[in-house]
Amino acid sequence: MEKTLQGLAEAFAGESQANRKYTAYAAQAEKEGYKQAAKLFRAAAEAETIHALTHLKNMGKIKSTKENLADAIAGETHEYQIMYPEFIEHAQAENQAAALRGFKFAAGAEEVHANLYKKALANIDNEVTTDLYLCTICGHIHEGTAPDVCPICMAKAQAFKIVD
Repeated sequence: MEKTLQGLAEAFAGESQANRKYTAYAAQAEKEGYKQAAKLFRAAAEAETIHALTHLKNMGKIKSTKENLADAIAGETHEYQIMYPEFIEHAQAENQAAALRGFKFAAGAEEVHANLYKKALANIDNEVTTDLYLCTICGHIHEGTAPDVCPICMAKAQAFKIVD
């Protein structure tokens, strides 16, 4: 079973990355006016999501909502406290401005995500539904109404989209 779990984990990572890559390829094809190629990339991206979710399920990683929230808190906290600070340090040392900007935006957003997950877990039995707005520039999630300016990347309110 150990090799199977290793295979499932590797397949999950690969399929997840393929989904994101094909989503980016679809956006580029759309931008260049290649509608059929964009459609194909979007279809393949969805197929990769199906594969990834199947592998995640077969690894036994989808648990109760409370357990999933705790796992999400741990993952987001690791990212903003350990992973991104290291990446930021390397990007600064190597004078990679675009990567540095992306890492800083992601780190800030991941901290917000961790806090939102903590809040959701703390209130799971008294859940209150609120609107969530996603900054399409940096990934910040804001509760209530879209802010006039993103607190992480300084994007204007128009950069936010409501999440269903």
